[in-house]
Amino acid sequence: MSALILALAAGAVIGLALGALGGGGSVLAVPALIYLLGFSPVGATTASLVIVTLTSVTAMAAHARDGHVRWRIGLLFAAAGIGPAMLGGALAAHVPAAALTAAFAVVAGAAAVRMLRSQPADEGAVTVRPVRAAAAGAGLGAVTGVLGVGGGFLAVPALVGVLGMRMRNAVGTSLLVITVNSLAALSMRAGTVENLDWAVVGPFIAAAILGAWDGKRLALKVTGPTLQRIFALVLLAVAAFMLIDALL
Repeated sequence: MSALILALAAGAVIGLALGALGGGGSVLAVPALIYLLGFSPVGATTASLVIVTLTSVTAMAAHARDGHVRWRIGLLFAAAGIGPAMLGGALAAHVPAAALTAAFAVVAGAAAVRMLRSQPADEGAVTVRPVRAAAAGAGLGAVTGVLGVGGGFLAVPALVGVLGMRMRNAVGTSLLVITVNSLAALSMRAGTVENLDWAVVGPFIAAAILGAWDGKRLALKVTGPTLQRIFALVLLAVAAFMLIDALL
């Protein structure tokens, strides 16, 4: 199968995840770029940041129109993560490839387990806890910088579990966090972006953006808890595969 077809297929799936779940795009993009398209771990994390940033902006606009982006909480999360994201982005190039893959797998697996265990939030008001929100945002920023992920697959369970946000609002708000964190991490990798294979990355982005619109429509038809369980199970399977590959 040609690289173009693989890029289009992978991009569509990743966009669907971002649009429907507010996360999971980059955590699926990185293994797709490594195992399907032959990118190095460092190249895959950089390309993933570009793909997820552009796709997240598109998906966020759709969710914002429906009132599902909580700007105050999202900006608090994002602001706390900017510094750690930039630091992590600068350190990523010095991490061995096997260690980067293993760390990615462990973080993804932990997030999947957390989402499977978390309970859906009530329909009531969200309690804003600035210290806890800032701490969670800083941790997400660090993960974004080092592993090349937007952090949505961690932001969604954090917004649901730590702040009691409803799943649909957590999905929309996480896209804001992803966008800011990814831009901060990319600022420390600017010199490597031009070396990406744009013949592959470009179609990947286009398919992901189209997939994000379909994902947003899917989110309106499927319940939040069901989306959460599906995403967590896929994420757990990917994490297990990557960890086995890194250790062998």
